[in-house]
Formats: sequence, C-alpha cells, structure tokens
Amino acid sequence: MYLPLALGALSLAVNGHAASDRRTGGHALHDMVYALAGLTGLAGTGFHLYNVTKRPGSFSWHNLFYAAPIGAPLALLLSGLLGFTAERVRDSAPGTPPQIMGVPAGRAMAALAALGMLGTVGEAGLLHFRGAYHNPAMFLPVSVPPVAAGLLGNAALASRSRDRWFTRLWLRLTAAVGLAGAAFHAFGVSRNMGGWRNWSQNVLNGPPIPAPPSFTGLALAGLAALGLLEERSDA
Repeated sequence: MYLPLALGALSLAVNGHAASDRRTGGHALHDMVYALAGLTGLAGTGFHLYNVTKRPGSFSWHNLFYAAPIGAPLALLLSGLLGFTAERVRDSAPGTPPQIMGVPAGRAMAALAALGMLGTVGEAGLLHFRGAYHNPAMFLPVSVPPVAAGLLGNAALASRSRDRWFTRLWLRLTAAVGLAGAAFHAFGVSRNMGGWRNWSQNVLNGPPIPAPPSFTGLALAGLAALGLLEERSDA
C-alpha cells in the first residue's frame, strides 16, 4: 500500500523535471517511472477488486460503496500514459506531426482523456449515489464530464480538424467543476463532528478532497489534445 504513494510522488517529480527540461530525446528514467506508475495502477485495480470480492456478498452495493474504490488506482495508469505522451509531443521534430506508436498524438491524447473521464465519472457516480445526491451540486460530476468525454471522443475520431470552440468551452467548464468539487468536499469534511479541528479523522472519513480535481487534470489534457488537433489536422 506504500507503493502507489511512492510512485505518485515520483511521477510528480518526473513530470516537473520534464516540464522544465529543455533537452530533446527520451529519458530512460522518465519512461521507467511512467511504466512503473502504469503497472502499479493496474496491479492496484486488481488488489481493490480482490478487496471487494473477498467480503461477504462479493459485488454487492454495500461492498462497492465501502470497500476499496475500484477505479482509484487507474489514476496512476493515466498519469503514466499522459506523461509518456506529453514527452513524445515535446520531443517531436519541428514540422513533423507528433505520433504515439504510429497514432497521431492529438487523437491519442483526446481518446485517452475521454476514456479516463468516463471512468472517473463512473467512480464519482457510484460514491455520490452512496451519498444519495443530497446536494444538487453532486449531479454536476455525472452530467458535465460525460458531455466533455463525448466531445473529445468526437474530436479524436473526426476525419478532419476544425475550430472546436464549444468543446474548449465545455472542457474549461469541466475543469472548473473539478476545482469546485474539491471545495465542496473540503466543506463536507468541515461538517463532520469536530470539523477541521478533528482533521486527522475527518479527512479520512469525509469526502475525498483530491478526487474531484481528476476532472480538472483530464480536461487540461483534453485542451492540450485539441490544441494539437487544431494546429495540424494530422496531429
């Protein structure tokens, strides 16, 4: 259980270094971290599935609500894939359309962000269903991001590039929903007994504050993919 914490921190450090590094060419250490993050995400999903199935009732609503969150480890897989993709785009030769394993990078990143967004919507929908959608704002992460995912999927599969101003607008809205969700979750923590004075217990038992910004990160990745697609139709 310490491994995803270590890989998550290492991925942040590697991405920060890659963003500031002006040298071209792949970095074997970076790629190794991305690969380890992806493998850890896949293994973590297996462990979380096992945690659900070993409980009495197996795939019951109660176990899906309160056992290990199935979709959470896949965030590490997305982190590794997006980091790998971003470095290949950065290192592409001027005038050459960036590609990822033979696929135009813009289309690949748009498809990846769309799939990641749909998975995140599923996780948010399950846990907000557990909370009985007692606040109308809880419908936002299951209504706004799915539209963004559909728009990104259309951009990834479209035969030609065009000005997708509405897709950009909707992705910005999705990013705002992610940031607002973190604020709502922080407020939810404060409503538990003891509020932030009892933070060591309430941060663990209250709504997860780092979860909603997943939508923000995926929306930003989608905006980057649109930038590539609109710059070059073959990107």
